[in-house]
This record gives sequence, C-alpha cells and structure tokens, in this order.
Amino acid sequence: MSSRREQLLDAAISVLGRSGMHGLTHRAVDAAAGLPAGSTSNHFRTRDTLLNAVVERFAARERANWEDLATRMYPVTPQELARSLAVFAQEATGRQRVLTLARYAILVEAGIHPSLQAQLLATGARVNTWFMNWLRIAGSTDPERDAPIIMNHWTGIVLHELAVPDPAFDPYPQIEALVTGVVRPRPTEVPT
Repeated sequence: MSSRREQLLDAAISVLGRSGMHGLTHRAVDAAAGLPAGSTSNHFRTRDTLLNAVVERFAARERANWEDLATRMYPVTPQELARSLAVFAQEATGRQRVLTLARYAILVEAGIHPSLQAQLLATGARVNTWFMNWLRIAGSTDPERDAPIIMNHWTGIVLHELAVPDPAFDPYPQIEALVTGVVRPRPTEVPT
C-alpha cells in the first residue's frame, strides 16, 4: 500500500501526463487522488515543492519500469538490444503512456528551471548505468559514444509516437537499423 504522499504524487504524475504542466495544480491533484481539497497543499506548500517531489517520484517509477525490463531481458547482441529497446518504446507509448507524457512535460520544464535539470541528471544516473551495461554486453566497444546516439533517437521515436499515435507502431526495424549501425561489436578472435 502506498503512502498518502505517494498517492498524491502518483495523482500529480497522472495530471501532468493528461493535462500538461499548466494543468498541474494542487486542486487538480486533490481531485485526481480523490482526496479532500487542501490535501496536496498540506504535503506540498508550493507548486515548486510539488514539482520537485513529482520529479523524484516520476524518476523512481521510471527506474522501476526500466529495472523490470532489465530483469526480463538480457540482450547480448545488437539485434537483441534493439528488440529490448523496441519493447520498452512500446511499453512507454502504451501501458506507460501517461507516465511518459509526464516525462516529456518535465523535460521541457527542465529547460526553464535549472534545479530540475540537476534533479533529472541525478535521478537518471541509475538508468544510464543499466543501459551502459547493456551496451557493453551487446558488444559495444565505445558505450560512451553509442549511448547518447541510441537513446536520443529512442527518445525521438517515443515522442513522435506520443504526438502522432500509429495503431501499427513497431519501432523495431528503425531501432535495429540504428543499433546495428552504431554498435561496433568486438571482433571475434580466431584461435591460432
């Protein structure tokens, strides 16, 4: 059972993902949580305090989603890495659509509020570590170069699908072409 604070923050993420940054108000969060007026402001006095807490909660939920995926998949080739990223893209635009829309709203807001930038960098470090490990396991000889190329493209694919949903959305062919073009596996050693 989640705490009242988590209940409010999950409601705030829902509001953010459904109504955008302008819809994020204490009153809207109270209504989304099904709690009496004033409940949100009792926990988060200002909008900035609420937003900072939302970023932390959002990051925890996104990390949990990533870790769930990471425990289900173990990509050891560029193609398997592409398949894993395609599955994650489909989940992000399907089952986790509202959370992902909240993510993009937060990213845009971080461009205006530097304190959010620092928070996002700190909270995203664990996901970055997972992805860097996946790259290494899949054969990347330069994960520091490969990671931003692949993840920035993935982010764009997901953003486009959120903005213009395609009922036949299948990101695998595009992600596979990118990953296999970017990841340079170690050459196999020939026994002498």
